[in-house]
Amino acid sequence: MCVETTIINEFSKYSSWLNTLEDMEETLWSKPIANGKWSVSEIISHIINWDQHLLYEVIPAVQSGKGMEFPDFNTHNKTASNYAKSGISKSKLLEEAKNTRKRLVKELNELSSELLNKSVTSNGVSHCPHTGTPYSLLYIVKEFIDHDHHHKGQIIQFLKKNNLD
Repeated sequence: MCVETTIINEFSKYSSWLNTLEDMEETLWSKPIANGKWSVSEIISHIINWDQHLLYEVIPAVQSGKGMEFPDFNTHNKTASNYAKSGISKSKLLEEAKNTRKRLVKELNELSSELLNKSVTSNGVSHCPHTGTPYSLLYIVKEFIDHDHHHKGQIIQFLKKNNLD
């Protein structure tokens, strides 16, 4: 299996992990995971929002030879938080999260290895300031896998703390 496929498969695992949240109590679903932190619903909405950004903005930009553009994080994340608090049901939000990630994975799997690995800018920057690695769509997907793991870890800890693991 090639590196691209391995990375995209890892990225796709989030969809099945979401199934573990289906039986979560509604009261915990919208309760902040810690003081000053988001609820599980807000975290899931946050990830949906970023998946949609990759799907509708980043992939088309890379396909057309442009660099990747990412919005102001605070504004983008506030939109996700507001959506989670809009009254959308847990089942609807989880379904949307799974469908969005599956569609994103499908799109990524249809891209050539060359396009996935092509050096592109991210908000005008050519290399990651932390690693010195040139940005590419695949590099961003790896970053989003780390992002998924960070939030999954937060949710798992929250559920353990509430004895619902």
